[in-house]
Amino acid sequence: MGKVHERIDDRLRRFIEAQHVFFVATAPSGPGGHVNVSPKGIGGTFAVLDDHTVAYVDVTASGSETIAHIRENGRVTIMFCAFEGPPNIVRLHGRGRFVTLYDDGFDELLGLFDSDVDESQGVRAVIVVDVERVSDSCGYGVPFMSYQGERDLLPQYMARKGVEGRADYRRLKNRTSIDGLPAFDMDGAG
Repeated sequence: MGKVHERIDDRLRRFIEAQHVFFVATAPSGPGGHVNVSPKGIGGTFAVLDDHTVAYVDVTASGSETIAHIRENGRVTIMFCAFEGPPNIVRLHGRGRFVTLYDDGFDELLGLFDSDVDESQGVRAVIVVDVERVSDSCGYGVPFMSYQGERDLLPQYMARKGVEGRADYRRLKNRTSIDGLPAFDMDGAG
């Protein structure tokens, strides 16, 4: 059923790149706090950088749990599952880091993606994961579902806010996690 792989090989890369949605799981350290799982799926915002490194574009949204947990302990798991074609689930376990729109190297990292999503549409960071464990499993329990297209609501919503409106939104919604951990607090006092 399940298999652990030494790296993200070409077969796994093709599978990952063919998926329209992926899930990011993080958790704070210790016995308290909330485990977080975030669905992601804006087309062109995930990239396999090499056999042990992946990255995705992190768009401003109603929370910032992933960044909070990465700041605290770095642990992250990314999961892909086949909703079409042969059943399969791929998990990438690793250590995450992030580069914000205010950091050196952000534009270079953002240029690696096949997407026209940019800061004007709410991009706040690029999450980079140094993958320590790659595994796949059967996916027999995952139902078939059909891809019907992209939802462009979030990028449009953020574009309408403008630069200062996006920063205000992040100051209101993204500064701390639901457990009170520092999250995306890079926008300054405002």
